[in-house]
Amino acid sequence: MAVPRSKTSKARSAQRRSHDGLAVMPCGVCKKCGEKKRPHHVCPACGAK
Repeated sequence: MAVPRSKTSKARSAQRRSHDGLAVMPCGVCKKCGEKKRPHHVCPACGAK
């Protein structure tokens, strides 16, 4: 059975998890009311496309 020869360091673990962070959501401005909304979604404030 395979056994690791040494402990995985904190830096090595962090490098492996470097892509797990949350990305910033893209957002635009509603043409009708000016509120922020996600692209290709209905505006949560006024319901416009």
